[in-house]
Amino acid sequence: MRIALDYDKTYTADPVLWDGFARDALARGHAVFVVTMRMPSEPVDDISLPVIYTSRKAKSSIVEADIWIDDCPQYIFEDAF
Repeated sequence: MRIALDYDKTYTADPVLWDGFARDALARGHAVFVVTMRMPSEPVDDISLPVIYTSRKAKSSIVEADIWIDDCPQYIFEDAF
């Protein structure tokens, strides 16, 4: 599975939980990556997972994922403009 994990207020709400989740998922052969509406000029630098910046665009328009984990799921399908 391809698992997309939001950064702000999802990963940051409990980094230890999500680090363990990602470690376990990766060990089982799944892909885990962070998808954030931030722009590249607003870097995420405290995480070891790949980070995809959507620059305020709907996340699903930039990334394909089987599972989305996001505190604001409307932004999976809507731009933030």
